[in-house]
Amino acid sequence: MIIVNAADANRSFSKLLREVAKGESVTVLSHGRPVATLSPPRDSSRERQQSRTALLKRLSLEPVTDQPHTWTRDELYD
Repeated sequence: MIIVNAADANRSFSKLLREVAKGESVTVLSHGRPVATLSPPRDSSRERQQSRTALLKRLSLEPVTDQPHTWTRDELYD
């Protein structure tokens, strides 16, 4: 992990982005405290597949009806 102060991060942002593109993480400090972290994006394909599977399972449990349904907030956010 690379640790830089905010001023250095500002001056060398492009260089830091190249390091992140290589898989490195960068923590930016302001007055000695961490204020930001630059890191490579996570592979969200697995999370997306798990969410899709959970949604389809939940939908399969709903009864089929021709009546419109008005969802409540609680029903949407179990």
